[in-house]
Amino acid sequence: MPYKQRLNRWLVVRLLPNMQRITLAHFFRHSDADGYLRIVGQLIPKAQFVIVFNADINLETASKNIEGS
Repeated sequence: MPYKQRLNRWLVVRLLPNMQRITLAHFFRHSDADGYLRIVGQLIPKAQFVIVFNADINLETASKNIEGS
C-alpha cells in the first residue's frame, strides 16, 4: 500500500440496511472527518453516518508474527 494511502486512516461511512455500508470519504485527522460528518449529516438528515478508524492490518504478516512469537 502506498504511503499516501496509509495516511488516510479515518473513514466516514454511511450505514445502510442489512449490515451494508458505503465509505464516503477518507481523512488523515479525526477532526476533519468529524467536520465532514456534520456537514453530510445536515445535507442528509435521515441517513445514519459513523466515523471509523481503518487499521488495515495485513493478516498474512500478522499471522507470521504470531507464529514467530
